Amino acid sequence: MLSQVDQVVRLADVSCNTELAIVKALSAAARKADRSHGIILMVELGDLREGIMPELLEGFVAETLRLPNLNFEGIGANLACRSGVSPDSKNMAVLSALADKIDATFGTIVTTVSGGNSANLNWALSGVDTGRINNLRLGEALLLGREPLHRQALDELHTDAITLIAEVIESKIKPTQPWGEIAQAAFGETRPKKNTGSIIQSILAIGRQDIDPSGLDAPLGISILAASSDHLIIDSSKYRRSLKVGDPIPFQLNYSALLRAMTSPFITKVTKRSNRFPKSLQPN
Repeated sequence: MLSQVDQVVRLADVSCNTELAIVKALSAAARKADRSHGIILMVELGDLREGIMPELLEGFVAETLRLPNLNFEGIGANLACRSGVSPDSKNMAVLSALADKIDATFGTIVTTVSGGNSANLNWALSGVDTGRINNLRLGEALLLGREPLHRQALDELHTDAITLIAEVIESKIKPTQPWGEIAQAAFGETRPKKNTGSIIQSILAIGRQDIDPSGLDAPLGISILAASSDHLIIDSSKYRRSLKVGDPIPFQLNYSALLRAMTSPFITKVTKRSNRFPKSLQPN
C-alpha cells in the first residue's frame, strides 16, 4: 500500500511492484531513510492478478532507473492465484525473453527473474530448460507439502507439518433438525438437508473469523456440520471416544484454512523444532 512505503523500506531489502506511483514513493522513502531499496517489477503473464503489461515494461524500467536510492533487481510474475493459469515452458520463456530484452536495452541489469510461486515447482523440477528463471517465491509447498495446481503431495515434504487444535466448549445429544420458523442463518445457510435423528453434537471454540471451515480435515469419526463467527459445530457420534468440555481436537488444513488461521489474532501459534527436514533440501 502507498501508506506503507516507509515501513517497507525500513523492513525489506527488496519489494515487488507494479505501479509507478508506489515505486516513486519508495524512492522518496529510501532517500529520506538514507537507504537503498531493491525493486522487482512484476509482469502480467495471463493470470490477471498483478503485473505490468509486457509491452509497457520497458518504459516502466526506464522510469525506475531514473529514480534515486533504488536498485533495479529484475522482473517477476505470478500465476495460478486468481485464474489458475499454469506456469509452463511457454509463459516462462516469455518472462526470460523480457529479461533478455531489458538487458539488451539498458545493459546487463537483470539479476533476478522470479518465475512465480509454489505452482511453478512441477515445471521447475521437470528437467526442462528454465531459461533466465532463478527465483521462486515458495509458500504453500513448504508449509503444506503440496503443489497448488492439483494439490498433489511433494516428495520428501510433509503434508502434516501444521496442525490446528480447537477446544471443545460444549458436547450434548441433540436432534439434527432445527425447529421453529426457519429463515437465513448468519452466513446464509439453510436448514440441514437430512434428518438422521439424534447425534452427539459438539461445539469447538473456533469459527469463520479464524478459519475456512470447508478447508479443515477432521479426525476420523468427526463430521463438520456448520460454523458461525466463532463456533465450529461438529458431529462426534462416531468418534473413538466421548468428547468432554476442554478436549483438544486436531485438524489438518488446506491453504484457505491455513491462511485465515495464520492471520487470526485469536489463534495461538506454537512452533516446535523437528529433525525431519528432507535430506535433499538440507543445506550443504
